[in-house]
Amino acid sequence: MFERMMVPVDLAHIETLKPALQAASDLAAHYSCEVHYVSVTATVPGSVARTPEEYQQKLEAFARQQGESHGQPVKARAITSPDPIADLDDVLTQAIDDIGADLVVMATHLPAHLDAVMPSHGGKIATNTTASVFLIRP
Repeated sequence: MFERMMVPVDLAHIETLKPALQAASDLAAHYSCEVHYVSVTATVPGSVARTPEEYQQKLEAFARQQGESHGQPVKARAITSPDPIADLDDVLTQAIDDIGADLVVMATHLPAHLDAVMPSHGGKIATNTTASVFLIRP
């Protein structure tokens, strides 16, 4: 049913992504699909890496480790943005199209009052893509 899965990750918050990473691994094993780990990074130094190239290397290492742990084909794509927070939804939606992903598995937060003003990334992505979007709450 699914051939290509995209999993947005933030290398600065891997611990909070563990439930989504496990769900992605389980679904990838069930459907024998390729997993694309995608992350958006800034053009300036951050807490994870000093350069976008270093961030890409760290994301590739993370993806390789996930693939070896779960025995699945994986790819990694770090996307550079001057303002990752503002551009995140658009960049991830474009990545879904570029990859040809038919499933997105991503972590989300519990609903809150602030969602009325600032909707969740998962909700916006689900609204703007034809891929199935599976949101994993903590």
